[in-house]
Amino acid sequence: MEKKYSVAIYPSTDVIDAVKKMKDFLKSKIDWYNSCNSVAHITICEFTIDESQIDKYKQKLFKVCDAFESFPVYLDHFGSYEAGAFYMAPNEDSKIKLKLILKKTQDALQLSNLKKSNDPHMSIGRRLTVENLKIASQLFTTIDMDFLCKEIVLRELDPIKKQFFVLDTFYFNGNVQPELVQGSLF
Repeated sequence: MEKKYSVAIYPSTDVIDAVKKMKDFLKSKIDWYNSCNSVAHITICEFTIDESQIDKYKQKLFKVCDAFESFPVYLDHFGSYEAGAFYMAPNEDSKIKLKLILKKTQDALQLSNLKKSNDPHMSIGRRLTVENLKIASQLFTTIDMDFLCKEIVLRELDPIKKQFFVLDTFYFNGNVQPELVQGSLF
């Protein structure tokens, strides 16, 4: 049976709790909205595969994460997309490091139907109306949060709750493998 999966970076418990409070506060002002109940995360990618194949992709995630080294992520400003997303964004240094994690993880999966994220961010709300985007940007003006990026999670979509739940966690171990270089015999 085909299932939908997501690969994401979860921040620390403190950041998850702080984002939940922000989402609840926004919900108290504009009522229910997309992603008001989702756990704070930075999406790396989403894909759909037959569930019988998931172990193969878990191995790929383990291998790529084994080489990653932990690093601090600083969230220092808010932003929005025209599609109605309001989010927290990392500073420039964190963004560069996160983009590398996103790209290497996406490349490691080698899936043709991969829905990739190329701009690391942590959503507060998605598919907000123009009016609700304006309310969100007035409610939340400054931010200074950080967390240690030390793992990624593989999540599976619960089709009934329409929420992802964590299936597995892959830790960054800093075991950098030397890259093989094609040599010449002559």
